[in-house]
Amino acid sequence: MVPSLFLITTVELNLIALMDAVSTAASKPSGEGKSLQTGAISTFLGVVRGENLGRRVLRLEYEAYEPLAVRAFARIGAEVAERWPAIRLGIHHRIGRLEVGQASVAIVTCSPHRVDAFAACRYSIERIKQIAPIWKHEFFEGGDVWIEGATADPHDEEAKAEAFRRACA
Repeated sequence: MVPSLFLITTVELNLIALMDAVSTAASKPSGEGKSLQTGAISTFLGVVRGENLGRRVLRLEYEAYEPLAVRAFARIGAEVAERWPAIRLGIHHRIGRLEVGQASVAIVTCSPHRVDAFAACRYSIERIKQIAPIWKHEFFEGGDVWIEGATADPHDEEAKAEAFRRACA
């Protein structure tokens, strides 16, 4: 079974399965009856760091408002398709308790050209940080703190422009 391209899950992320799903989606004919010519697959895998702000991280716990987060991923997919029409995108994010070294987010882009695949992958993580309702609870030696979380309005053109600037810097 091919996994969904946009997913929130409590299970370990499988980058290879997501790559397969994006590649399969890319090989299907588009509305014009053409399939994407794959020349590049770019991936991003975010993992739990063992240190943050000079503190030893013990673990993270992610929470998300799943229906809205998946919708945010689909919105990012539409933004990517608008800017880079030949790109196919997949985003999976894990929630729940994650240990140091475990993957929290996987992004895959498939494109005829590497430059677009890299840029779309970077744009996607920047937009996730801006608009996806996902929150991170960090546990460290001596305490815990909630960090990060979506702060931008998904319709904010300045936020989109900033994500694009970072992706193409």
